[in-house]
Amino acid sequence: MDRRAMGADVVDGVLAALADPTRRHLLDLLSEHGQATATTLAVGLPVSRQAVVKHLAVLDAAGLVDSTKVGREVRYSVRSAALDATARWMAALAAEWDRRLARIKRIAEAAERDSR
Repeated sequence: MDRRAMGADVVDGVLAALADPTRRHLLDLLSEHGQATATTLAVGLPVSRQAVVKHLAVLDAAGLVDSTKVGREVRYSVRSAALDATARWMAALAAEWDRRLARIKRIAEAAERDSR
């Protein structure tokens, strides 16, 4: 499937953001908690709060998290639209490969029958 049809910029941004294990872990934590501050998220990670904020900025730029200011705090939550678009692209890619592999299988089976 053509990535342009699925929003190549969105998919590229999501895949780049998810390439880092810390950012994937942050998304997992946000999925579990619903909303959290960078300070709360940093407690369970081997990186500083400032590093967490930088990772969250990358996730935000990729469209994977939302930030909401509540008083003096910034609370982050998962935004699923970009992840959903990436999942649709990956599903379309998998379906295309399934079609190709099924065709190869049919050709191989036909060649085997013909050789008997």
